[in-house]
Order: sequence, then C-alpha cells, then structure tokens
Amino acid sequence: MSAAAISPNLFEAARLGDPQAIARLLETAQPDIRRYARATCRSSADAEDATQEALWILFRHVGTIRSLLAFSAWLFSVVRRECLRLARRAGLVAAVDASEAEAALLLRPEADLRLDVAAAFEALPPHYRDVALMRDVKEMTIDEIAAALGATRQTVKARLHRARALMREYLTR
Repeated sequence: MSAAAISPNLFEAARLGDPQAIARLLETAQPDIRRYARATCRSSADAEDATQEALWILFRHVGTIRSLLAFSAWLFSVVRRECLRLARRAGLVAAVDASEAEAALLLRPEADLRLDVAAAFEALPPHYRDVALMRDVKEMTIDEIAAALGATRQTVKARLHRARALMREYLTR
C-alpha cells in the first residue's frame, strides 16, 4: 500500500478515533489489502477471510499505530500472519527431511506454493529480497540490478546467491 494514498491528516484523525476518518481509511486500504491477500494466501476464500480479518484488526487497533510510515508494513504483516494462520488451520505442514521437502514442493498445488514462496521472500533481509525480486520476479539482468542499486556485479551476484540459498532453506524446512 502506498502511504501517499493516505493523507497524514486522514491517518492522524483515524488514529485519534474519528469514526468518519476510520471508515475512509478502511475504504482506502481495502483494495491493497485484498490484492496482497490474493497474492499471499493459498486460496481465494482464504484471501477474502484474511482481508476481512485485516480490516477488523485495523479498525480495532488503528489508534496503536504510531506513524503513517509504519502503517503499510504493519498492515501487510497482519495480512501475512492471517494467511499463514489460515494455511496452518488447513493442515499444511512442512516435511522434515530436506530432500523430501524439495520433492514435496514440486507436487504442491500452485496456490500453496505461491503462499510459501511469498513467505520466503518476506523472510529475506531487505538487501537480499530486493536483489531476488529484481532478478526473479522483474526479470532484470545483473547489470540492470547493479545500476539500480548502485552496486557492483559481484555484489549483486553474491546477494542473489545468498537470497536463493536462504529461500531454499526456508522452503525446505
């Protein structure tokens, strides 16, 4: 969610308990929450449940959010936790043996795998996540990533290698 879509005045009024501001904040945040939930949750039904739960949590806890800058990260972490809770409730468990886990990944439904990959990306430290997203999602070249980050090719390649190793470890545990 872009913090720019929410004015500081609206956020502050909602934080202080203004019912109209809270309603407007919920309306503004809902499309981004739903989009993120659809990308993160294992099914459409779970995405809808996660969206509703995130909106309810936002309604109840908007007064505890300290700044507009922290709002997006807080809200998306609520959605991510809710998607993971729903996945756990559905009985999704990780395999114990790494080789079995890698084999199990290949057999998983696409929606489940998408949830796991999204969670693996979220678990990466930011400097690894940025490189991995640019390379594997945006399909940028190593040179393009290096230019965008102001880093050397070697730095980008090392971060990409480490990011993939961390993701593999996350997905197979």
